[in-house]
Amino acid sequence: MYTIENQLLSVGVKPGGAELCSIKNVRSGTEYIWQADPEIWSSHAPNLFPVIGVLKEGSYYYNSEKYSMPKHGFIRHNENIRLIEKTDNKLSFQFEYSEESLKIYPFKFQFEVSFFLNNNILAVSHEIRNLDEKPLYFSLGGHPAFNAPLYEGETYEDYYLEFDQKQDLNTYLLSENGLVSHKTAVVIKNDDKIQLHRNLFDHDALIFKDILSKKVTLKSKKSGAILTVRYEDFNNLGVWAKPKAPFVCIEPWLGIADVEGTKKDLKTKEGIIELMPSKKFDASYSIEIE
Repeated sequence: MYTIENQLLSVGVKPGGAELCSIKNVRSGTEYIWQADPEIWSSHAPNLFPVIGVLKEGSYYYNSEKYSMPKHGFIRHNENIRLIEKTDNKLSFQFEYSEESLKIYPFKFQFEVSFFLNNNILAVSHEIRNLDEKPLYFSLGGHPAFNAPLYEGETYEDYYLEFDQKQDLNTYLLSENGLVSHKTAVVIKNDDKIQLHRNLFDHDALIFKDILSKKVTLKSKKSGAILTVRYEDFNNLGVWAKPKAPFVCIEPWLGIADVEGTKKDLKTKEGIIELMPSKKFDASYSIEIE
C-alpha cells in the first residue's frame, strides 16, 4: 500500500488497480473507507474503465468484431498499473495499452489516476489519452465505499445522504442480469435527502441519470456530517451497497451499464465518450472529510 499523509488525514492506495483503500483521521484513527470484508464485498473503491457495470452477455462489438469485457472494465484489480509519481501529498498511477489489453479493448490509450490530499479534501483525478489514430470510446467512473455506521452506538438507519438541492430522483431498475431497464422507481420527490435503511438496495444500485446535484453529504442523525463527495465532472450517480452491509458507495459515473435493448455496438453505447486521436480527457471528483 502506498500512503500520503498530512496533519489531518492519512490516505492509502493499493497498487493493484490503483485502488483507494483507506482514508483515516490521523488523530482519532477513524477509518472512513470500507475495509473490503471478503465475506460481504471484497473491494474498497475500484476505478471503473472503460465500461461501467455489465455488458450484455459480457461482450460488445467494435467495427463488427466481438470482444469480451468483465464487469466495470479491466483497470480494477489490474496488477499492471504502475506508480509514476509520489510526493508528500500526491500519488499518480498509469496504465498504458498492451498486447493483452488490445485483445479485449482494441484501442491504444493511456489511463492515469491521481490522488491529491489538500487539508481535509482528497481529490481523485483521471486523465485519459488517446494514443491511437482512430477515436477512442470509453466510460469512466468511481466506486468509493464508505463505512456506515462509523461510530459506536449508531445504526445504519441513523445515516442519510443529503444533496445540495431539492429534486426529484428516479432510479432506473436493473434486470436480473444487471442490465438497465426502461422502468423507473421514485426514490425522492422534491426532497434533498435519501434515508439509508437495510432494504434500500434489495434491488441493486440506485441509478440517477443526468443528476442535477453535484454534491452529496453522508450524514448521521447522531454525529452530524461525515463526508461530502463532489462530482461536477460527472453526469450520472450510482448509490449502492450489498444488502444489509455496513457501508454505502457513492459512485460518480460518466456512462452506464448496458441497457436491455442495446445492439452492443460500443460506438453507440449509452453514455459512451468519444475521444479523438491525440486528445486527452480529464475528470475529477473529491471527498471532503468533515
